[in-house]
Amino acid sequence: MPSPGVPAPPRSSLEDSYLELLTDTLETLDLPARGQFLQRYLRAVTHLDLRESQCLQLWEEIITRRKQLSEALHRTVSLKTALMDVFSTAGLLRVPVLIEYDELKKLNLNAVTDSLTELYNRRVFNEFFERELNRAKRYNQPLGLVMMDMHRFKEVNDKHGHPRGDEVLRMAAATLKKALRTSDFAFRIGGDEFALVLPQTDAPQSLALSRRVETVFADSIKSLQLNVTVGMDYGVANYPQDGDNADDLVRIADERLYQRKHAHRGRPAETPAPRPAETAPAQPPVAPPVAERPATTPAPPPISIESKRPPEKQEEAAPPTTPSGQPEGSKLSSVPKPPRTFTIPRKAERVSMTGTNAYAVLGEQGARRAKVLDLGFGGVALELDSAEGLTENILAVLHVPILPPVRVNLKPVWTQRTNLGYRVGCTFVN
Repeated sequence: MPSPGVPAPPRSSLEDSYLELLTDTLETLDLPARGQFLQRYLRAVTHLDLRESQCLQLWEEIITRRKQLSEALHRTVSLKTALMDVFSTAGLLRVPVLIEYDELKKLNLNAVTDSLTELYNRRVFNEFFERELNRAKRYNQPLGLVMMDMHRFKEVNDKHGHPRGDEVLRMAAATLKKALRTSDFAFRIGGDEFALVLPQTDAPQSLALSRRVETVFADSIKSLQLNVTVGMDYGVANYPQDGDNADDLVRIADERLYQRKHAHRGRPAETPAPRPAETAPAQPPVAPPVAERPATTPAPPPISIESKRPPEKQEEAAPPTTPSGQPEGSKLSSVPKPPRTFTIPRKAERVSMTGTNAYAVLGEQGARRAKVLDLGFGGVALELDSAEGLTENILAVLHVPILPPVRVNLKPVWTQRTNLGYRVGCTFVN
């Protein structure tokens, strides 16, 4: 508490407090990091392009000038005052410009983001992708890159106008934000072009995420009731199998994107284009062998993980026959069984979770934990220490790299003993 008769010192403004905190923080940084930060900060404040060495020298002059002014005036002088004095004396601020701090923050935000979609822009993409690629090389981790753009987007602008086209772009950005993990990043790099950087993500996971984005966007865009069928095309490239530098990975992803776009041309609008072979990963995920399932247990129906609804109708599979053409008996035959056919085809292959930390928490209280071996739109395969206690309906929360935590109901349909415990195949139930 100040003494009676002595005026209280003036309270520091929010900006002065910020600069004081900035000074303390800079003292903890090494010279290269301090120079980079000061270069960006002084550019934002003064709109001057200064060298890092010049910024370090000016900052030392600001600290010294502040001390000199405080001693001469017998009171504490703010860093802002010292900064303006140094820059004006040096002739760097010929026409000083004052700007509100909130406006400065808005300028900084606009410099790195796209105002329409609020995604990071192309400049940030170039810097971020290069940095994540170096990190992947250093720690020997996979890295996924997905290049995307809108199919038939120009027709939306031509038929519905640019404001409706902006709605489509915002919906695409919302789809990307919803589908990505917290470690993934989305960028708008052009008019209707987007890019995804997926750290610690291999080729099957990158492809599965891209297909999920495509499916979710196709469902979301229906609410706009457009006369044009708009879709999201994608091309996937992965480090290390597709390349070890940013230019090669971007080029490969672009090539696969345009191969996919070319597959759309000449097809009716309501017919989805087939996926070209070039977009498939080097080692595509495969479903568990038929021999792993008991002969008497039917395969689970394909249930969508987005809608969690089974197909309305499923065709009965033709009974397997022997080489003589007679129906097969109860014993397994050496002749491979024909695959089951469905009225609604599977939307995507079963994705192997081997090598990831995917797991499932089972039960209402989450007292039991299982490893996720693979995942598809129809169901999931789990690995447990014991098969005891499994009920007909299991409440589970799935934690997998390509999705946020998903709450599902599972029905075990087959169990197999393995060297590590029990492999349990489950189907999603409504």
